[in-house]
Amino acid sequence: MTRANRVRAVIALAVMALAAALAVTKQPRLGIDLRGGTQIVLEARDSATSKATPRTTDDAMEVLRQRVDALGVSEPTLVRSGDTRIVVELPGLQDPREAAEVLGRTAQLTFHPVKDAPPKGTGEKPPRGGDGGVLPDESGRRVQVGGAAMTGKEVKAAEAAIDPQRGSGWFIDLAFRAKGKDTWAELTGEAACAAAGDPKRRVAIVLDEKVISSPQIDPSVPCKQGITGGNTQITGDFGESGAKELATLIEGGALPVPVEVIEQRTVGPTLGEEAIDASAWAAVIGVLLTSAFIVCVYRLLGLLTAIGLLCYGLISYAALLAFGATLTLPGLAGFVLAIGMAVDANVLVFERAREEYASAPPRRRSLRTATVKGFRGAFGAVVDSNVTTLLAALLLFTLASGPVRGFGVTLSIGVLASMISALVVTRVLVDSVVARRTVRARPKLTGLAGLGRVRTRLTARDPDWMRHGRRWLAFSSLAVLAAIAGIVLRGLDFGVEFTGGRLVEYSTSSAVDPERARTALADAGLPDTLVQSSGGEEISVRSENLTDEQEATVRSTLAGLGGEAEKVRDELFGPSLGDELRRNALTALAVALSAQLAYLAFRFRWTFSAASVLALAHDAVILVGAFAWLGKPVDGVFLAALLTVIGYSVNDSVVIFDRVRSEERTPRGKTFRSVVNSAVVRTVPRTLNTGMGALFIVAALAALGGDSLNDFAVALLIGVVTGSYSSMFVGAPLAVELENRRDGRGPRPGSDDDRNHGAEEQNGSDEPGNRLPDPRRRERRKRLPGRRPGDNGARV
Repeated sequence: MTRANRVRAVIALAVMALAAALAVTKQPRLGIDLRGGTQIVLEARDSATSKATPRTTDDAMEVLRQRVDALGVSEPTLVRSGDTRIVVELPGLQDPREAAEVLGRTAQLTFHPVKDAPPKGTGEKPPRGGDGGVLPDESGRRVQVGGAAMTGKEVKAAEAAIDPQRGSGWFIDLAFRAKGKDTWAELTGEAACAAAGDPKRRVAIVLDEKVISSPQIDPSVPCKQGITGGNTQITGDFGESGAKELATLIEGGALPVPVEVIEQRTVGPTLGEEAIDASAWAAVIGVLLTSAFIVCVYRLLGLLTAIGLLCYGLISYAALLAFGATLTLPGLAGFVLAIGMAVDANVLVFERAREEYASAPPRRRSLRTATVKGFRGAFGAVVDSNVTTLLAALLLFTLASGPVRGFGVTLSIGVLASMISALVVTRVLVDSVVARRTVRARPKLTGLAGLGRVRTRLTARDPDWMRHGRRWLAFSSLAVLAAIAGIVLRGLDFGVEFTGGRLVEYSTSSAVDPERARTALADAGLPDTLVQSSGGEEISVRSENLTDEQEATVRSTLAGLGGEAEKVRDELFGPSLGDELRRNALTALAVALSAQLAYLAFRFRWTFSAASVLALAHDAVILVGAFAWLGKPVDGVFLAALLTVIGYSVNDSVVIFDRVRSEERTPRGKTFRSVVNSAVVRTVPRTLNTGMGALFIVAALAALGGDSLNDFAVALLIGVVTGSYSSMFVGAPLAVELENRRDGRGPRPGSDDDRNHGAEEQNGSDEPGNRLPDPRRRERRKRLPGRRPGDNGARV
């Protein structure tokens, strides 16, 4: 074993040992859509006295953390997202109404003296700052209150308790801070000077501009002295839940800035468990099918690839644990799919190794040399394809938000893990196996002794697909027009993430007809709801404005039609959030495409870069158009699938253009069109083998993923097929056309130059046609025999 191999072996062992240790010792952080519970996104707003900044948002988050702890939810998480947003995850909480009310209230608690009864005709005026106002008290009678004497910031603790003497009647026990003790004694001392029954003997406790209690000061309290000691009790008509909620709000204190609920998700625990089980089975079956296919094609090296796939899965999983990334439903499906796509780098290496083994003289053929050259020859394509995808993933993480940003994290981890497993782990396995004498004596066992059936047949036929390049482009243009027609005529069914509103999905005892449900909801006073069947006994209801009371009406109506109705998913998005998600997603996609365009132009040339991006746009438009024709929703899961398709498309194009670059380095007197055609033909086995690996995973997701992953699998199925097609029959012909226009010359359709392309190639001619780039053409002309100085090859 060479020194380089020993170094790679040590690195591979260290990486696998660390990954195994992380997998055993840490638990994954699952998103709400997988473990069930409620996620609430709050946004801090400016107020008259303070502005929403990262600092005030952090202060508000600490107050909210105390309120969440009082709710009794196990393992809650609160994190700041951006400058002014707070994401609260409450695992296991299925009724978000109480949590949203407790978290969203600003809890501006103030204590006021009560003045005389207000004169007749005086309207309600909430107290602000030092001014007084007229408010209804807890019994509904209007009282006039003075300016705020103290605020909730001076409350040290608040605890709900029950009166032990009566055995019922909940109250709040308050403890004040040092300054609050004196203020409370002064406030109650002034009130105690009024006669019994006089309104002035009361103290109004106002929460969020509402009088929650205005108790009379006890006769035992002396005038001017007040209640000392720093403790008091708020009594009133409290139940257990009301007393505990009030105590939580008071003890949590006032938020430094008001907050608004802009997003709310609730997922039932069974839905998350089903998604995890379905993804796990899809991963197992998909990996088994992919491994079986690769073993059939590459035999012993295919078996090593299957082992590498398992290593890739372990490395990716460990990386998710190490970075503390949250695994969501789109991320989980993308992670499962990436296992199938991770085989791509190995397929590139093995196809190159097959070529090297076949091109060597029979007596000098060596499995070891062929695999070394295979890894070396495929290194550029592997790096370029993964860097373009990684570049897009990092930009998505930086610029996007919501599920798009989470998908960027998962995609980045998958790309890095794929490169490590293919270029380090699998190479160590391959190098150690081909070095064995028993393997060297049986080269057919490795799968490298032949070019494969597909490659052999293509080599024998030598098809000239690029000769019909404009026909391929015309056919692709028709497909794009059909997709655009679907978008224009049918429109896109944007999910609530992008439009705003509320979507609730129910599971009923028996199937409910959507039309009957629409009629019943209209009769119940909800005519604007959109009802759709999610398949089987699941039905979803969507509305721009659906309150909790209306949601209860929806549930009871559906229960009357289909038996018991269980809520399995509840999503609420504010309209401003939908606009922002849509805007950020489009911005991230535009910047990612521009970055890929620049990188490919740097690594190749601008014609290849433009052709790759146009082929990518072709795939994206067709996928969106297909969802428009099928009437499927365009939501966060679809967006994750679209991003996966974009990465897959770029990978395919990069592999072909890397082969074009390699073919150009070998001067054989070929025109540029011929070089591109040869590159496409030679990469067909890689395209088919990688595509089959991805399709096995997609098929498993479609068959086992259920409703939650079905649309994702359909999008990927369309994307894998179109991506494989476009790299060969859109990107490659476009590169030929762009090169022709860059040179300023090119064959006209049906011209003699076009028809005589084969004869020119046989004679080594470099006459006008699909040409090599200008610098190489000039160099070859200098070497052609019989050419005089100044002869530019012009003909009359």
